[in-house]
Amino acid sequence: MRLPGAVLAALALLVAVPSGAASLAAGGHGTGRDAAHACVQKPRPFGSECRTGISGSNVVAYCHNPYPETDHVRLHVECDRWWDIDVDGAPVAAGPAETVRLTGRCWKEVRSAWVSHAK
Repeated sequence: MRLPGAVLAALALLVAVPSGAASLAAGGHGTGRDAAHACVQKPRPFGSECRTGISGSNVVAYCHNPYPETDHVRLHVECDRWWDIDVDGAPVAAGPAETVRLTGRCWKEVRSAWVSHAK
């Protein structure tokens, strides 16, 4: 039995599997556009670890940056009394493997203190 050329071509198209689909089914990442969607990079970790202490009207924060990108840390102090001015310190660059010290104060009691981070 001999099949016409058009029938053979149609069968070949039905049996053929796209190369990207075969590698995705096997657990791979595919090729071309499929690879761009399958291999999305995760964001790199960022941010210093900060420890903040309040003693009376004074605030001290130590921030250590264990990551390779510089973290710009900034101390914020909220004073308890309505007439006491809150403090937003200037950004300080904490480079890779560097520890920085941040200070702030109120005239009277401190309500809260925190550190913000920026790249």
